[in-house]
Amino acid sequence: MTYVVTDNCRGCRYTECVTVCPVECFHVDDTMTYIDPENCIDCGGCAPACPVGAIEPDYRLAADKKFWIDVNRKRATETPVISARLPPLPGADERKVALGR
Repeated sequence: MTYVVTDNCRGCRYTECVTVCPVECFHVDDTMTYIDPENCIDCGGCAPACPVGAIEPDYRLAADKKFWIDVNRKRATETPVISARLPPLPGADERKVALGR
């Protein structure tokens, strides 16, 4: 099992999840974060820390969200590790409201 960042993160990029990760498995690009499944230790601390509910264990992903497993795996190899909190993206609070969070 691993945890997976899904599309709720896109356009928000809150990084509270990064601050609770004990193994620095998060990677970041201009629009969202990703979890490296090779480094994730499945502690689960990141999921409740995400203010937009973008992180799920892989076994709980809906069928139409399963592709995010491969997206996280691929993007983790292409993007830098993030180990400190960044400010959310402009418009993140509005997106959070639109997501019902």
